[in-house]
Amino acid sequence: MVEQYGQSENMDDAPPLEVYEEIGKARVTGVVYWLTLFLGGFGIIVAINQTFSLNAFNFVLIDNQYFYLLIAIFLSLAFLIFPARKKDASHVPLYDWALFAVTMATSLFLSYHGGDMIDKGWDLVAPPGPTTAAAIMCFLAMEGVRRAGGTILFGVCMVFFTFPLWTDFAPGFLWGAGKTPVELVRAYAMGFESIVGMPMRVAGNILIGFLVFGAALVVTGGGEFFMNFAAALLGRTRGGPAKVAILSSGFFGSLSGSVISNVVTTGQLTIPTMKRAGYTPAYAASVEACASTGGTLMPPVMGAVAFLMAEFLNIPYRDIVIAAAVPSFLFYLALLLQVDCYAAVKGLKGQPASEIPSLWGTLKDGWFYLFSLLLLVYLLVWARMELYAPYYATAVLLASAAIFRKKERRFNFTKFRELIIESASIIASIIAILAGIGVIVGSLAFTGVGGAFSRELLGYADGNLPLLLAMGALTSFLLGMGVTVSACYIFLAIVMGPALIEFGLDPIASHLFILYWGMMSYITPPVALAAVAAAVIAKSGAMETAFLAMRLGSIKFILPFIIVLTPSLIMRGEPGAIVISIAACVAAVLLMSAGFEGYLYGVGKLQWPTRIALLVAAAGFIYTDIYSYMAAAVLVVVTYCAHLFLFRTREAPG
Repeated sequence: MVEQYGQSENMDDAPPLEVYEEIGKARVTGVVYWLTLFLGGFGIIVAINQTFSLNAFNFVLIDNQYFYLLIAIFLSLAFLIFPARKKDASHVPLYDWALFAVTMATSLFLSYHGGDMIDKGWDLVAPPGPTTAAAIMCFLAMEGVRRAGGTILFGVCMVFFTFPLWTDFAPGFLWGAGKTPVELVRAYAMGFESIVGMPMRVAGNILIGFLVFGAALVVTGGGEFFMNFAAALLGRTRGGPAKVAILSSGFFGSLSGSVISNVVTTGQLTIPTMKRAGYTPAYAASVEACASTGGTLMPPVMGAVAFLMAEFLNIPYRDIVIAAAVPSFLFYLALLLQVDCYAAVKGLKGQPASEIPSLWGTLKDGWFYLFSLLLLVYLLVWARMELYAPYYATAVLLASAAIFRKKERRFNFTKFRELIIESASIIASIIAILAGIGVIVGSLAFTGVGGAFSRELLGYADGNLPLLLAMGALTSFLLGMGVTVSACYIFLAIVMGPALIEFGLDPIASHLFILYWGMMSYITPPVALAAVAAAVIAKSGAMETAFLAMRLGSIKFILPFIIVLTPSLIMRGEPGAIVISIAACVAAVLLMSAGFEGYLYGVGKLQWPTRIALLVAAAGFIYTDIYSYMAAAVLVVVTYCAHLFLFRTREAPG
């Protein structure tokens, strides 16, 4: 049982309240609980009706009417769920009820007049009533993103919100077409490129189904199953708890899409267990931070980003999944190898047999979780049913949990209510964030500065690809600091993606490049949000954990460059070239792990000359050239022999 796996340390290991703010459930009690249950259930029904075109009760909505209705339901709930101030974390003050009512009234008004917006061009010229509603909606969107997304994201959104007011006075590429305040609120709230623009389209048409599926996994015990499954597979191996953390966080992160929620949810179990196994608090926290960050880069779901990427590039979701598969595999392989080498150097063992669940028993009790996940992958990748796949997979999962689970743990009406609450809370967070992020998209579209930024980058690079990639990496890293995954990717896709594509790079490779570098700030000082959250649980130093996480996730600094320079790594090109590229990268990952941790399989502990030589050989395998591969192979053989005969330590080979 997962409870056995991670709960022997006392509750003092629990993170403080501020770490939980992203989850935002402390106020879902009493009247708020029943409103969340009723409105959340209604919102999910509306989404199902729209997705499947059921036209229930002749309930047919055009797109903008549907999106405003979602905002009415879920943004209004966000003001009840997420507090404006920390001191209001456990109760709902009167002004939050007022915001709930104003959001509901304003959004329903805009939804009712959705057809007029299109027919009469209200995004350009509108009567006083709709213009007032638009101004209120802009305020609500900004306050919603502040509560659900945090102060940093709110600051970024506010800069872009006001940008069209002063862009015609800005210098250089920042100059653009300006707007008056009245024109601006109309364009933001009633246009199709901002609050109800592309991010909200992705949320309303695709994301809600996946958020419900993720909530269904949590409510029915899927998180516990995947933790036990990983423990049964790898718990007995040396350093087993760290490997369990990597696998379970990868599973969970791909579905949840939230790095911090992943750290808090899985880290509560994995970090104490790693500490008991002999890992230092900082190392345990850094493993969890890296594994949770990588989850949003791992198919099949990749959080929300895969669907946003498909929308930006106007290509099938299946292509994104195929392209992202090998890089994410290499990232997790690097993590697994490093923690294994670390365990070998430190002499760490696996977990006691009494703490490890039976593999057969785990599969017998929860096989349908794997079946539901495989069904989801099949429907997404092979059947190409992106819109319907999560709903079908959720239906199968819930039916299985009601039939095949032990009686005391079956899915029932109580858990159904929990599912609605869980889903509504997550969807409210996403809708609030994406409504605010839509302002960034609209601001860059109105002013034309997004395209100007890309042209400026190309001009500075002047045909020099390494320089362009270096500038792109730095820009992506800086703009990704402290913001959510979706916000980071959307902004970078607008300002950085076109520059890389226009240079001639593969479109998917270009967008994976900016996504990887945008996510780097989660494990890299000075921000390192994932590392800080994990450090709170582990009771380790925040910066010590961040620097260690940066080393453990070092492959993530290199992968983006390999992706854009080696299309075969994202399954582009001839089969032979693809196999060679993957094999070379696997060799590079193995050598990097040995070099960083000081342990080589078949040899044992390494001294620094050997470690440096292996890192040089790893670089040779990364550089895509046959002569580089040959030189790296020779260096590995020479280094291996030299270590055996000149530097061999007393430790027995592993």
